[in-house]
Amino acid sequence: MRKQEVTIYDVAREAKVSMATVSRVVNGNTNVRKDTHDRVMKVINRLHYQPNAVAQGLASKRTTTVGLIVPDLTNLYFAELSKGIDDIALLYKYNIIITSIENRLMKEDQAIQSLLNKQVDGVIYMSNRLPQEAVDAFKRTDTPVVLAGTKDNHTEFPSVTIDYQKADTEALNLLYNDGKKNLALVVGDPKAVVNADHRIPAYQKFMADHNLGEGHVYTNIKDHADGYNLYSQLMKDGVDGVIVTRDITAVGILNSATDAGKKVPDELEIVTASATKIASVVRPALTAIKQPLYDMGAVAMRMLTKLMANEELPETQIELPYELLKKQSTLNQ
Repeated sequence: MRKQEVTIYDVAREAKVSMATVSRVVNGNTNVRKDTHDRVMKVINRLHYQPNAVAQGLASKRTTTVGLIVPDLTNLYFAELSKGIDDIALLYKYNIIITSIENRLMKEDQAIQSLLNKQVDGVIYMSNRLPQEAVDAFKRTDTPVVLAGTKDNHTEFPSVTIDYQKADTEALNLLYNDGKKNLALVVGDPKAVVNADHRIPAYQKFMADHNLGEGHVYTNIKDHADGYNLYSQLMKDGVDGVIVTRDITAVGILNSATDAGKKVPDELEIVTASATKIASVVRPALTAIKQPLYDMGAVAMRMLTKLMANEELPETQIELPYELLKKQSTLNQ
């Protein structure tokens, strides 16, 4: 009998017990006599029976499956976050279903509903944005939700992040102390929670506190080509120091500057805000705000396991420590 053909009925027939008894054995129920348990397990091993996780979930109302909502599967930032989530999920024997909302092919509320339709036990949401439709979708379900790498300013959902305002202010201070005065901030989605409520206000406050004028905030700069093309505008605006929220965008600016003969960091300093592997493999290596991405993912998943077990969280809004890695794209290394 081939493995894929074996059902709980086959095991019950071979072991001469009821299907309910097989189910109790499979699910670790101790209310089974030892000789019966051993006989059932012997048949399970002989037939290579694999319990159907979906069917088990329908019976127990638990699927041991977690839904992961990711905006961009190719972004190393989210890939490193996901690694921490996956390792903890494996430790606690949870499977992961990934749903991408890349290029807005699927709206957040549709992605959430798609996961809920699969009867996931919990959801980890990693998008930079937390639009109202996502909030509403989360509120309509009893399924636990944890945010990883994005803020919930209303503290309705548990989250794991860093102090983005403090990190960006430290990076701006580095540029300022290097003598750079015409500072700029480059972001992807200006409506993203972290950008709109943390990064942009921190930048504006720094510029005002140091009497540096209104400065320059460039938005919707999302990939290498965007960064490469932005360089000419940076030069037109006289920018001599820039913080970029995406590594790949920072590399685009760096490559364009190199092609134009601009000296980095003497004439232009660049700091990236996520410190994925890309930041360290380019030359000059990029000074970066190193977020503990693996740990952020791992902590988010651990929080979710507690919520799925109906345990109370001692803390719901967790900020992990970051590090400003001074590399070759700034003078102060």
